[in-house]
Amino acid sequence: MSNIRNIRQRRWLAAMALAVALVSVTASSALADAPPAPDKTGAFQNTPTAFSVPGYTKPAPDKATTKDLAVAVDAVAQAASHGIYSVNFVWTLVAGFLVMFMQAGFALVETGLIRAKNAAHTMSMNFLVYGLGMFGFFVCGFAFMCGGLNGTAIGGPASLGGVPTLSSMLTVGSAVNGDHGWGLLGTTGFFLTGNGYDASVIVLFLFMMVFMDTTATIVTGACAERWSFKSFFIFSIIVGAFIYPVFGCWVWGGGWLAQIGYRLGLGHGAVDYAGSGVVHLQGGALAFITAYLIGPRIGKYGPDGKVNPILPHHIPMVQLGTFILAFGWFGFNAGSSLAGSDGRIGIVAANTMIAGMSATLFGVVYMWMRYGKPDPSMMCNSMLAGLVAITSPCAFVTPVGAFIIGAVAGVLVVVSVFFFDRVQVDDPVGAISVHGVNGAWGLIAVGLFSDGSYGQGWNGVGATDYLGVAGRGVTGLFYGDSKQLVAQLIETGVGIAWNVVVGGLAFWVVGKVLGSNRVPAEVEIAGLDVPEMGLAGYPEFVEHIAPADVPATQVAAAKKAVPSLGSV
Repeated sequence: MSNIRNIRQRRWLAAMALAVALVSVTASSALADAPPAPDKTGAFQNTPTAFSVPGYTKPAPDKATTKDLAVAVDAVAQAASHGIYSVNFVWTLVAGFLVMFMQAGFALVETGLIRAKNAAHTMSMNFLVYGLGMFGFFVCGFAFMCGGLNGTAIGGPASLGGVPTLSSMLTVGSAVNGDHGWGLLGTTGFFLTGNGYDASVIVLFLFMMVFMDTTATIVTGACAERWSFKSFFIFSIIVGAFIYPVFGCWVWGGGWLAQIGYRLGLGHGAVDYAGSGVVHLQGGALAFITAYLIGPRIGKYGPDGKVNPILPHHIPMVQLGTFILAFGWFGFNAGSSLAGSDGRIGIVAANTMIAGMSATLFGVVYMWMRYGKPDPSMMCNSMLAGLVAITSPCAFVTPVGAFIIGAVAGVLVVVSVFFFDRVQVDDPVGAISVHGVNGAWGLIAVGLFSDGSYGQGWNGVGATDYLGVAGRGVTGLFYGDSKQLVAQLIETGVGIAWNVVVGGLAFWVVGKVLGSNRVPAEVEIAGLDVPEMGLAGYPEFVEHIAPADVPATQVAAAKKAVPSLGSV
């Protein structure tokens, strides 16, 4: 046994010696060529390779011909161009993802501000409007809005390559500066087919789609707790397919409101950087006309006109939703550069944050002084109002300007909420005041506070100089250009008129087709969750009754108090 043990030990020693020898040989060969020093700053990115610059071969300094140098320079230029556009693509997509997540914020805010018996219904509207609005925008809305970007003298976003395939615009009137008249409506890109099936176009589609969905969502809050789900279903598609895109074309799609700068000499035309007008004013105007037509909730106003507060069921939900929206707003505003390579995006983001801050503080202090309590729901609406108001001017104003714009918005939203209650336009979440009133204020603020440091060449105006100053951009009244304020007032008026008239007509027609836009009185009294959705939002915590069990006297009293219930 000992001999066998000795033999095994000798074998192990031999194997270990062989392993040590192999490691030594390997180490010696490896040390023959010294390893590169660790790159602690990522400096390797500055060295062109076949991967980073396809087609690049480093020219030999002593042998390179002119052709060799030209090929190398062209390869580097192509790689640099690809890098810039890639950054812009990623920036725009990620910003779009942030804006898409704002849908969760809207859902929480609106649902928290209504009563528990309608929670599933309101949350479901906020959920489904994403798909409904997108469907309409995919089918024809995007084509109407952006299909003519290069159909006038303004052109598409250079940061995404100019989207040259979107070049078909329905126009009227005579040509100016190489355009074909006043732009009314894009006519290419339906279903993202043909000219719409393009890499940069589809990046733009994603970004524009989530903006449209914000407008469609705003209406659900104003009509909450009494809107028929069928009516909501149809009307939301109409918003995404036609109402939103047409006005969007006029401002962002190279249309006639953008053209009043170079065609009529009104500043830089209608300037709306991230959508105080296109997104929020439209949503607020639609919220106003639909809330007016559908009528107030049962019990909201007494026979003598007294306002009876209907309390929200979940304030923490509202505050969480507000912070989600504030986070997503960085994508909303800074992302509207459509360019991660734009050096202004930091100022845009900071201005957005500053306006939200000042609006919150001034709204809270105003509520405290005027009504004795800060009110958490008004605190949230004040922040949102400041964010809405800065959305249009965020790229064109100083941080101090952003602070002032937000401060005005924070007080304005409170005054507006109480005003609409006094005139008996029932808006359960304050959507008209947050988005409509402060969307208008944001547009006007562009015409007042823009300091001329950004926006050179905006809407085809002042690419080299403006007001006799080289490099001057969008300029407001306080910095020497009263004409920009006129352009902003025109956009504001047209935005309100378009959505109130066309949106109101569409809502009225939907109501006539369905019999009513509103649920029956007994359904509203019982709660919309089970009758409309088939499932309660809080089955364990809220006692639900069937509409048939609502006393007839209560239904009759409700119909007498709310005339719009008479036809349901």
